[in-house]
Amino acid sequence: MIKRLIVSYVALVAVALAAFTVPVAFTLTAQLRGDTEESVRREATTMALLLGDGDAPARQALARMAAAYADETPGTVEVVAADGRTAMPPLPLPGDPDDPAFDSALAHGLTTVDWGSRLVWGPELVVTVPVYARNGTAHERIVGAVRVRYETDDLTDRLWRIWGFRAILAVGVLAVAAGLGAIVARLLTKPLRQLNDMASRFGDGDLTARSPVTGPQETRTLARTLNQGAERLDTLVASQRIFVADASHQLRTPLTALRLSLDNIADGVEDEFVREDVDQATAEVVRMSRLVSGLLVLARAEAKVSAPEPLALRELVEERLNVWRPAADERGVTIVLTGDADARPRVLAGPGNLDQVLDNVLSNALEVSPDRGTITVRVETGGPEETVLDILDQGPGMSAAEQARAFDRFWRGQGLTGRTGSGLGLAIVKQLVTDDGGRVALRDAPGGGLCVRIGLRTDADAPRRISPRPAAPRSGG
Repeated sequence: MIKRLIVSYVALVAVALAAFTVPVAFTLTAQLRGDTEESVRREATTMALLLGDGDAPARQALARMAAAYADETPGTVEVVAADGRTAMPPLPLPGDPDDPAFDSALAHGLTTVDWGSRLVWGPELVVTVPVYARNGTAHERIVGAVRVRYETDDLTDRLWRIWGFRAILAVGVLAVAAGLGAIVARLLTKPLRQLNDMASRFGDGDLTARSPVTGPQETRTLARTLNQGAERLDTLVASQRIFVADASHQLRTPLTALRLSLDNIADGVEDEFVREDVDQATAEVVRMSRLVSGLLVLARAEAKVSAPEPLALRELVEERLNVWRPAADERGVTIVLTGDADARPRVLAGPGNLDQVLDNVLSNALEVSPDRGTITVRVETGGPEETVLDILDQGPGMSAAEQARAFDRFWRGQGLTGRTGSGLGLAIVKQLVTDDGGRVALRDAPGGGLCVRIGLRTDADAPRRISPRPAAPRSGG
């Protein structure tokens, strides 16, 4: 918009300059041409009058005048007698006495003006006038012709000065207009830039972003409307967070009490059939507790709209793998981190989001991996704007239909995780990754198993090393 405003402003100034400057330049050019033509014609006429007297003193004066004219101006004087072949002393015969201009002057008494070009002018201006004998009679006769050749180099220089000065002035005015236009355009678009900054921060999850109410009436009204909408959304999100906190307290406490009661019943019952029923009820309570925990985590993920911050991905992955390796060692499972060790990609993610994403995916991978299997975590650059994180296991994998439904809430596959999972782990992963502007997909791993591919936004402007904040391990679903 700023560029378009500047171009429009400069275009208007250019049109105004062309409308006023070009006609003035043409007028000055025409005036210069007319003044020069009139001056040369006057000089030629004066010389013709001297030559028409016919006496020797007049011709001597003509010769002196022609010499002085040649010395002081870029013009030369040529004279021919009435027959067109004879010189009129003391001036010599011209080099081309058969010129048509001489013929017109001698035969018809016409004064001719030849600029040498139809556009502006040629290399010289040629003015030819007839010479009439001044004998006091009523009938004058033509006794010769005078021709003045006036070189136009000086006129051309003056023409370039006329147009060049105005061209330089126009360029200077346009440059000043562009500078002033840039200042005016930035002042006019400042409220819009403020609104755009507010919208960008709001889109990144910063619900405290507000726009100053400045500028013309239209932008002030828009800023107030956006600020009111942000206030209302912030209030709704705050209410949702309060609900999540209350639900966490109200739901976990009864489930914990119920499990303790079932444990006490199991300790005091001798009947195997009753104990089996109590164990089954306890397992359902445990599953319900995990389901409630997953729902609360998902609700927090949906309500959490904090702005993404730059994180050093490889360092964060190494830190989470160190947390999960003891649990993997108990089953003989090896966790391997691959990728370019020298590459330290930086990504944008909300505080704690990547920790939770890795914990959920690693928990699922560890649960489905066979004993003495391998879990491979690969970090690679997918492009200038994306960094890819792959987690590959050697479990049973998923069919194409199962992969299509794996991110649905409460969906549990038929594999190892289907018996104990809540069906919310991958749903939480997708919610957190998409909130940070990334993407997540499932595919078959080479050699069998499942590959969870996570694409994260790369932040090239962040500091080279940013220490990830430590976070406690979270159980997957």
